Amino acid sequence: MTTGSQSASADATSTRADAAGISLLSRNLGVGPIVFMVVAAAAPLAVVAANLPVLIAQSANAGAPYYFLVCTALLAVFSVGFTLMSRYVPNAGAFYSYIQAGLGRITGTGAAAVAICAYSMMLLGVTAYFGVAARNLIGTDLPWWVFSLMLVALVGLLGYRDIELSSKVLLIALALETVVVIVMNIGVFATNGGAGHSLSVPLSTLGEGVPALGVMFAFYSFIGFEATAVFRNEARDPNRTIPRATYIAVFVIGLFSAFSAWCVVAGVGVGDVVQRSADDPENVVLDLMHTVAGPILGDLARVLLVTSFFACALSFHNIVTRYVFVLAQKGVLPSRLGEVSTKHHAPSRASLVVSIMIGVFVLASIIAQLDPVSVVFTLAGAASSLGVVILMTLVSVAMLVFFRRVATGKGIWHTLIAPIISTIGLAVILLLVVTNFSLLTGTQGQAYGVMGFVLASFVVGSVSAVVIRRRRPDVYDQLDA
Repeated sequence: MTTGSQSASADATSTRADAAGISLLSRNLGVGPIVFMVVAAAAPLAVVAANLPVLIAQSANAGAPYYFLVCTALLAVFSVGFTLMSRYVPNAGAFYSYIQAGLGRITGTGAAAVAICAYSMMLLGVTAYFGVAARNLIGTDLPWWVFSLMLVALVGLLGYRDIELSSKVLLIALALETVVVIVMNIGVFATNGGAGHSLSVPLSTLGEGVPALGVMFAFYSFIGFEATAVFRNEARDPNRTIPRATYIAVFVIGLFSAFSAWCVVAGVGVGDVVQRSADDPENVVLDLMHTVAGPILGDLARVLLVTSFFACALSFHNIVTRYVFVLAQKGVLPSRLGEVSTKHHAPSRASLVVSIMIGVFVLASIIAQLDPVSVVFTLAGAASSLGVVILMTLVSVAMLVFFRRVATGKGIWHTLIAPIISTIGLAVILLLVVTNFSLLTGTQGQAYGVMGFVLASFVVGSVSAVVIRRRRPDVYDQLDA
């Protein structure tokens, strides 16, 4: 049996870069900055202006607010075991660490490879889309990749430095885009009567169209919420900070998205929103902002949609960096990537490698002449979505196994019922993703290719663990330390 004292001992040493006494990671992040970075990764304006119309069009009904509430409830239940497990697995590897603790080192290392693959693909997709959005906003003939490479450089500079600098930048970006959505919501309530629409969104709308697709697309809006645990090594009092930040992030993302979806559906009209979302998904929400709050807000929203992608890119860069950092400390990746900058108290070397990797991916996209939105963003986003859903499902299974072996002092709700509910719920969502994957990728052939790519990352990670066990047994023994 594992005890709380063992957890405390492990936590006391988990942030040391190596035995040579390299500087500790900064541990100054409170609940607020961590929540800001996680919610920024969820990109509230991008969810409302870009993802929501797709959700409505694909589900072919106006029940979007209810889909967000369903996902909020499921992820809140998932967080019960997730946050409890964080007390006994004081490793900043988040998903991979928890899978490893419950299902073993080989499966855990395979999951780590999936995590790096998934979040790197999300970062690549956002970087490509940013280039197009920035070019269109400025109205220049410069190619999209000029702006994408500028983003790689700027995000790399911020990621190289202290995490607190990134959190301050993200706070500003998040505050601006959130204000825009709030103003739209207020405008809907203030003008809706005059528009002749009802403010109600009947529950009966869920019986129309394809509700399963609505749940699937709503779930994508939460990707990145689990990153609260990735920042464990930089948090003050992580055993208190991480659980609080996780629950706050889930409810802020979920309730804000649900309420905003309600306002969009009511503002456009329950009877019209499906057709208008299908006809013009890029502009239906921006046009609503223009109608209910004036042209200035509509124009501002177009600007902030670009900054929203920037904030999203910076958040995912920080997430990938910390996965690389932890794996380097464990000996899976080169140890130099696990060093902490004595100047910035950050995993600067790991951050630099991530920046170079994304830069190379962008250059490869340029050489291959891939369309940044219909190919790069779409396929990279599909790979990321599949990877994260797989990871969360494995984490739920790992919870059930882990809590059978570890005495936590918590009741059956925390250690059995909540993990069972989250396992079943996430397995259903995983099934929805797999069976409807071609909707994300565009063709069945691309769907098979992306699924094969994600599964290949798991195989590579698992095989790496087997090789380490054979050639470096001392390192293998420390993988779950």
